[in-house]
Amino acid sequence: MNNIYLKIVVFSFIGCMFISCASMPSHDDTNQNIKQNPQEQQINNQVLNDISQIQNSNDYILQPGDLLEITVFMEDGMNRTLRISGNGTITFPLIGNLKISGYSVAQAEDVLVKELKQFIKNPQISMLIKEYGNKTVYVLGQVKKPSSIEIPPEKSLTVLEAITSVGGFTDIANISKVKVLRMENGKQKSIEVDITQITKQGNKSLDISLMPGDIIFVPQSMF
Repeated sequence: MNNIYLKIVVFSFIGCMFISCASMPSHDDTNQNIKQNPQEQQINNQVLNDISQIQNSNDYILQPGDLLEITVFMEDGMNRTLRISGNGTITFPLIGNLKISGYSVAQAEDVLVKELKQFIKNPQISMLIKEYGNKTVYVLGQVKKPSSIEIPPEKSLTVLEAITSVGGFTDIANISKVKVLRMENGKQKSIEVDITQITKQGNKSLDISLMPGDIIFVPQSMF
């Protein structure tokens, strides 16, 4: 998912984050919801801030499907925009196939420099992520380590599994009001998931499977 698309997704949820998309509001409700209330504004600001921090972090691990822009200083003919293949490799001039998934951007740059040293004296590499792999989801808000994670190949990933994978909830999380923000057929959708019904009541049907591009947001308990 590229950064611009992700911001469009988040902003498109502003008007319906706490409104069921399955029902139409009354005339009075429509007028009342033209402007965001402070709680909605705070949540949307936090979502955008969290995503920005994740995307700018050196801790992001490259995944199959990520689209990379690779620049070799003073070697314009070698500059490439490449997508990481399903087996985690790219095909680069002089080197051929090179596995880079599982590395951070900085680590992947080092691997590429090491390989290019066989052909170029003191190569200097710049690598940027232009698009994230299409199986990326974001887990944000009141969780221990807000981050992007990858849906495992040929497996499903549920809301509770995703939250557990980033360290679980903080002490002030409202676990009964977890939101899954999703774009579906070009339309915004907000799905509320009550984690207490899953963990305490055993209602596993509420632990829905995630789709590529989903954003999980866990609000504070005061919301």
